Amino acid sequence: MTVLVTGAAGFIGTHVLLKLLDNGVPVVAVDNFVNSTSASINRVRRISKTNFELLEGDVGNSSFLNGVFKGRHINAVIHLAGLKSVAESCESPLKYFENNVNGSIRLLAACDAADVRTFIFSSSATVYGAAETMPIPETCPPANPASPYGRSKLIVEGILRDLGQSNPKWKIAILRYFNPIGAHPSGLIGEFPAGIPNNLVPYVAQVASGQLQEVIVHGDDYPTPDGTGIRDYIHVSDLASGHISALAAIREGGGVHTWNLGTGRGYSVLEVLETFSMICGRQIPFRIGPRREGDVPVCFADPSKARRDLDWSPVNDLRDMLEDTWRWQKLNPNGYIE
Repeated sequence: MTVLVTGAAGFIGTHVLLKLLDNGVPVVAVDNFVNSTSASINRVRRISKTNFELLEGDVGNSSFLNGVFKGRHINAVIHLAGLKSVAESCESPLKYFENNVNGSIRLLAACDAADVRTFIFSSSATVYGAAETMPIPETCPPANPASPYGRSKLIVEGILRDLGQSNPKWKIAILRYFNPIGAHPSGLIGEFPAGIPNNLVPYVAQVASGQLQEVIVHGDDYPTPDGTGIRDYIHVSDLASGHISALAAIREGGGVHTWNLGTGRGYSVLEVLETFSMICGRQIPFRIGPRREGDVPVCFADPSKARRDLDWSPVNDLRDMLEDTWRWQKLNPNGYIE
């Protein structure tokens, strides 16, 4: 079996590639390098001691996609490519629908034409919106997502369900990520977003290393114990393992399945800052700012369905995740620029 991985050079993509290679699965990597670099792929090759094909192109380009499938014995697709900033999506919603929704449609059309119908989709807990049930099970009806980013993911989920109903040959896993953080234990691959980070942990890491001045805590008046938002953080390596388990499950059973990938434990912004301060040995400076559009007060998973169906459970706790993040940051203050 050969797996095509879109968005392969990104934070999650590199770790998924490694897990596939660790399990002896041949891969074809695709990325347009808009928010990533081929240097991350070279690091994956270095860690895995494996060479594999890397194709530069956009999943929104149908002719490129048709060329990817032509002449290659691809059996499954893990679709990770997409824009992911909640804040940016609120400012530029059309950009997100074009990239995340239309790009996915073009990819699925190319898969269908090539008779490749084993498909894993990178979705998000943002589809739940401001869920009233905590922890959130997959049976919680997706509400009105609080951002165009979340809405783009929910739209693609609906398309996948319609595909599954139209043709039983489709074998689809929808994986709803909570908040991936951490880095590979080697310190060779990790998260280094272009420009100012939009997510909390990479921002905190850059403050800890002196590259940014302070953390802005977006709101301290939420209905939570310390007033700051609570999220379910999951180590990116645990998340990647979930893809391997999901791929095995849908190849055996088929159909359309949805699984949460989270730990089932929520941590507040201030708890993350306190833990990171202990790890790096200095107090992380921060100030309170206004709430950010698109954020919800609390979001953490009920991962019991994935544990039951996939025999999968995360093994890293918050300290593990932040220690790996700090190692990556110290070894790579400029990301993949050497």
